[in-house]
Amino acid sequence: MSSESRPRTIPVPFAEALAVLRATAEETRLRILALLAEGELSVSDLTDILGQSQPRISRHLKLLVESGLIERHREGAWAFFRLREAATGFVEPLIAALDHAAPPLSEDRARLDSVRAQRAEAAQAFFARLAPKWDGLRSLHVPEATVEAAVLDALGDRPIRHVVDLGTGTGKMLGLLAPLAGRATGLDSSHAMLSVARANLERLGLSRVDLRQGDLHAPPFGRGGFDLVVLHQVLHYLDDPARALREAARLVAPGGRLLVVDFAPHNLEQLRESQAHRRLGFAADQVAGWLVQAGLSDVESRDLAPEDGTELPLTVTLWLAHDASAGFGTAESERAVA
Repeated sequence: MSSESRPRTIPVPFAEALAVLRATAEETRLRILALLAEGELSVSDLTDILGQSQPRISRHLKLLVESGLIERHREGAWAFFRLREAATGFVEPLIAALDHAAPPLSEDRARLDSVRAQRAEAAQAFFARLAPKWDGLRSLHVPEATVEAAVLDALGDRPIRHVVDLGTGTGKMLGLLAPLAGRATGLDSSHAMLSVARANLERLGLSRVDLRQGDLHAPPFGRGGFDLVVLHQVLHYLDDPARALREAARLVAPGGRLLVVDFAPHNLEQLRESQAHRRLGFAADQVAGWLVQAGLSDVESRDLAPEDGTELPLTVTLWLAHDASAGFGTAESERAVA
């Protein structure tokens, strides 16, 4: 992560700093903070790792939340915890100074690795059941590597402060873009798919990505919070793609960008049954029109045709739209978020 993309250290008032230090001055809570520095964990994860009862772990987590050190978010019936972004500048030097090679932190890390391995195994089993469907879909269009290269080319080398991937699925786009961003967030309505994404990202060493469960028609984020918003192979599953794009555009920061990747129009009706597609692709000007109606501008599109000989070929289209609100032009807006 570059120095420009690191979160800024926010000065902490003396009374708050004292409360934070009191919250950390307990063995279990300090161990919890060291574990959460490795990525978000559930109550169940922490009870398994620390070998303590759920009520006791929950009590420690409640104190850490109240102190402002960590935050909690729900994913269906599950609750996940992570370090609060605003607190990392205060807490991370403390955690980094600890001896992680000696007990109890070395033992905690070994059990964390075991929990992650179990999570990855469960995710693999789930994904294996879906594999025929996913593999069948992949065989229909241009190779994923070609799409990913086109995405990186479209985005260029402009810095990314905070990217959100709406309908993240297995986390494919996050795996590509999170290493380029200061912060990365994924949203999906399915807890099972988020479990797969979490395991995939951990395998790539991207355990600090923020994964949230929610509806992309009503994303649980404030207006203008992301300088890059991504919808990758999502629109064709939706009854109302225009509404989804309006909600996505609401999340784009002034001068930010929205990237859409989906299929061009086709006549493969069988995909409605075999792949649960609601829409059979989109014309370039149709999506561009929706993006403009959502308040974005300078929409660029690019088609990626399938290779010769691909069975039931589908063309993939990329759309990149810009926010030029508050009087910014494209060049000015790029400087504003750089």
